[in-house]
Amino acid sequence: MQHFFDYIQFERRYSSHTVEAYKNDLLQFCQFLQVHPDEFDPKNVTATDVREWIIQLMEEGNHPRTVKRKISALMSFWKFLLKNGKVDVDIMRKIVAPKTNKPLPVFYKQKEVEAALAKTDEDDYTQCLENAIIDFLYETGVRCSELVQLMDADVDLQERTVKVLGKRNKHRIIPFGDSLAETLEHYKEMRMREFPDTIIPNFFILPSGKAIYRGRVYNIVHARMKEVSTLHKQSPHVLRHTFATAMLNNGADINAVKAVLGHASLAATQVYTHTTFNEIHTIYKQAHPRAQKKEEL
Repeated sequence: MQHFFDYIQFERRYSSHTVEAYKNDLLQFCQFLQVHPDEFDPKNVTATDVREWIIQLMEEGNHPRTVKRKISALMSFWKFLLKNGKVDVDIMRKIVAPKTNKPLPVFYKQKEVEAALAKTDEDDYTQCLENAIIDFLYETGVRCSELVQLMDADVDLQERTVKVLGKRNKHRIIPFGDSLAETLEHYKEMRMREFPDTIIPNFFILPSGKAIYRGRVYNIVHARMKEVSTLHKQSPHVLRHTFATAMLNNGADINAVKAVLGHASLAATQVYTHTTFNEIHTIYKQAHPRAQKKEEL
């Protein structure tokens, strides 16, 4: 075990926090097996032993995320043992970690986004830029990383489309409406007035004359949205969630939303259907006369 700890610390350069966590996990596993760490023999351990340990951890009230981390420690350890010829079989290949419930994505209400977009001085370049960024994120659903990579040639205001470079270097075309087109046209006019001689190919340009970057986009969204929203998290990705939720709430086909978002699988898009169902369920309970039991007189 000590060789493994040295390996992950000095060769793999795991953080001291991770190394300490893995130590505790493996020592806890030895305790479960009622074996002293110095007498531990991995060849005597079976997949059944690991499963029984997982069951005990869950019965003791450990969070599934904590259990998954402990399993990760064992998986890394067994890969190390296999690599160094200490075992012939990787028993961890038969182990399935407990599922963790992912939190549903949060999203802004339409009136909150509209309130954020209303706070704009059209003759101020900084505010015009911020307004264009928030409106663009809200009406296209692009990722923050995709927005900062956007080139001037990618935005076609006549066709009302934008070409985006997404994950795995895949391009996709996203349509947008007249409202965003008007916002972007005004922004481009202001940009031309502010930087008539600019040679930067990026679409979004900072007041300093440099291209926008991720940290600045985050700060813009966070500052604007916290003034109008009570959500715990304020970020460009929440605007992406808001776009997807709004599309599905208004009857968009889930495969079309998947294509616009650039998701590799439908499962990634389906999480928004749970969010929209919760909203629909709330509206139903409030509106339908037989949705709730009548209070007894």
